Amino acid sequence: MKILLCGGAGFIGSHFATIRLLQHNDSIVVLDKLTYAGRRQNLAHLEGHPSFAFVHGAIESPKDVQRALSAPARAGEPPFDAIVNFAAETHVDRSIAAAHDFIQTNLLGTNVLLEAAIQHRLRYVQVSTDEVYGSIEEGTFTELSPLAPSSPYAASKAGADLLVLSCCHTHGLHGSICRGSNNYGPRQYPEKLIPLIILNALHNDPLPVYGDGRQVRNWIHVTDFASAVGIVLEEGAPGEVYNAGGPDECANIDVVERIVALTSASPDSIEHIADRPGHDRRYSLSSEKVRALGWRPRVRFNQGLADTVAWYRDNVSWWEPIRSGEYRAYYERQYDKPLRSGPAHSTQ
Repeated sequence: MKILLCGGAGFIGSHFATIRLLQHNDSIVVLDKLTYAGRRQNLAHLEGHPSFAFVHGAIESPKDVQRALSAPARAGEPPFDAIVNFAAETHVDRSIAAAHDFIQTNLLGTNVLLEAAIQHRLRYVQVSTDEVYGSIEEGTFTELSPLAPSSPYAASKAGADLLVLSCCHTHGLHGSICRGSNNYGPRQYPEKLIPLIILNALHNDPLPVYGDGRQVRNWIHVTDFASAVGIVLEEGAPGEVYNAGGPDECANIDVVERIVALTSASPDSIEHIADRPGHDRRYSLSSEKVRALGWRPRVRFNQGLADTVAWYRDNVSWWEPIRSGEYRAYYERQYDKPLRSGPAHSTQ
């Protein structure tokens, strides 16, 4: 396939690009705005590949999208087959503080991509989240569960999903949606729980935990979710939603305690802070529908978390510019205390 990969310089998108380019021999054109969480460095290992190209632009700009769909112009290159949309503002805390960028990118940007997919008769995959369903105390969400988003972020993603389904129904778009549970793994921006706790633990910083920490998440390794999106791209039916949940559930406080053990940090560094407004208590996805297409998660959480800790420990050059830049100011605003400077301590 030839794929326009939107948001391909981000955490999950860069893993999807790697899998599709190197394992499936697809041709990939990445369109990315390079906001704070999108980094060319995430794609450095793909630069120079003859079937890879990067276009700097925003999905909410029709001109940028059309420019990406017409570039690069190499002799004998086939036309595009699909648009896969990972581009999104994703952090719940930031959406609570200011929702405008989430509406702009997640809703308006999706609409621009849908118009382009309809115009060029392309297959379309929308990458979404379990958060559109809200919280579930028992059992699991299926694709037929009602949408009940709790945060501005989740609401913007739910709205985008409905736009996709409406275009399938009204315009005959070959569009599918893949909703994932909480992703983790290498190259995740450290505002999210797992990389935040890992880097704080390596620097002997306090480890902030919202509320009692008993919020339960269904964790999926980023490579497993990227593979699920690929299966939906290849086999997904138009107008259908596919949930892709991880193989393990774990409460946030248990995740933090496991990271403490893996980094030899002090358990006393865990600090319970005021809970996030509207914090969902539990997410859980049934993945039977995407499993029927041939997908299976391969990475269990214990091993995936240990591998992730090792990756952050060994890749200081990736995260040090982040931790010493704008992120420091964000962290201080969010948690009302500064990050410590200096090198991370080693772990065994």
